[in-house]
Amino acid sequence: MSKERIMLRVTKGALEPADNYSRERLRERGYRVGDVLAADLRKPRNPAFFRLAHAFGKLVADNIEEFSGMDAHSVLKRLQIEANVGCDEMLLNLPGVGKVLYRMPQSLAFDSMDDGQFREVYMGMCRHVAERYWSGLSAEQIAAMAETMPEAA
Repeated sequence: MSKERIMLRVTKGALEPADNYSRERLRERGYRVGDVLAADLRKPRNPAFFRLAHAFGKLVADNIEEFSGMDAHSVLKRLQIEANVGCDEMLLNLPGVGKVLYRMPQSLAFDSMDDGQFREVYMGMCRHVAERYWSGLSAEQIAAMAETMPEAA
């Protein structure tokens, strides 16, 4: 079962219910002015960014030989690892090999990564592609190219 989300709006120095539904849910839970609450704050992502990321993955697969034949999702995971953005790292001690740093890409899903984190990871992948594969382009130019892909619409 997924957690119920109560939407909050940032105001000067405070958070307040973003809509009547959220206000009512807070009342039903018995929260009062002055209560201290624990919260996991996340800015919900615009679904367009998920489509944009997959359009970026397709752009890379279609235009960079090293990614030829890969699907957009696999491209994104590989770029996360190569660029070391949006990854968890673990040091493994492999017999006969020694210590190896293992990177595991984090999920880019809506419920796993908030808007701010996603933007950082996405632009990190664009920077990596610009530096390693398309040195004549900037990260911003690559991101703009992905926005023109039909998959981004």
